[in-house]
Amino acid sequence: MTISTAPVIELHSVSKKFGDRMAVDGLDLEVPAGVCFGLLGPNGAGKTTTLRMIYGVTRPTSGTIRVFAMDVGQSTRAVRARLGITLQQNVLIEALSPKENLFVFGRYHLLREPELSRRVEELIDFLELRSHADVPVKRLSGGFQRRLAIALSLVNGPELLILDEPTTGLDPAVRLALWSRIRNLRAAGTTVLITTHYMDEAQRLCDRVAVVSAGKVIRAGAPASLIAALAAETIEFDCSIEEEAALLDGFAEHARRLRIGQRLIIYLANTTGLIDHIRRSDQGDRRPIIVRPTNLEDVYLSLTGTSLEGDA
Repeated sequence: MTISTAPVIELHSVSKKFGDRMAVDGLDLEVPAGVCFGLLGPNGAGKTTTLRMIYGVTRPTSGTIRVFAMDVGQSTRAVRARLGITLQQNVLIEALSPKENLFVFGRYHLLREPELSRRVEELIDFLELRSHADVPVKRLSGGFQRRLAIALSLVNGPELLILDEPTTGLDPAVRLALWSRIRNLRAAGTTVLITTHYMDEAQRLCDRVAVVSAGKVIRAGAPASLIAALAAETIEFDCSIEEEAALLDGFAEHARRLRIGQRLIIYLANTTGLIDHIRRSDQGDRRPIIVRPTNLEDVYLSLTGTSLEGDA
């Protein structure tokens, strides 16, 4: 599938203040059509506020937001008609079944028969809700409720799907099932904008990501490119601050590192020489060392961690 380079979402110098607190600070962001785009950052970074401004619930203090080449503030209804949104918290009618919820939500979008029934049946199968289609929502597990929440966001056949932490709290099997559905939507041409705290989720789903901190984008790009720019390999081991200098003697200048308590994480193109040096420095002690490929979580920590050292 050919991915269009025309942006579906454009934010230019967008800021949002709540009283004296700057939640979003001069944010610039573009999301191309047909991609899965991840918005990553710690709690309080401004991710959810940014999403709320994109779908028109919150107005920016300054800057411009265009979705489908339309100003969101001036064309809110037209923009929302082409969106699907899954919030952090499920918004479901608990006394009704999944099928009944889908019919109610479809009527909100002014869908009529037989189109409405066709879409409801398709979504029940697409999100694998058939076995519980007629069970009241209040009796469903969290995983089934989350599937239903995503199904509701797809009733209107959106061109842009916004998912705010869609798999938080779900067990691994349900997460994998939802990942598969998101991939299918993206393959069919739906643009997906997702926030998540699971870096493995972002690495496996997203074509591009933007890391946000204090309301600003601090790094953006394809996950593979961001990982390659950091390091090929990562090693982890426990050591005190006093031990660190001796263990990294001769390597500190070239090693980017992050300390989290007693845990030292080091990013290098090749870790063999450092591991040999650590083994000699330990004088025979077998300090447990983990050696692994660098991943998107390492990129995230290197950008948002408070104790990163070494060359930028």
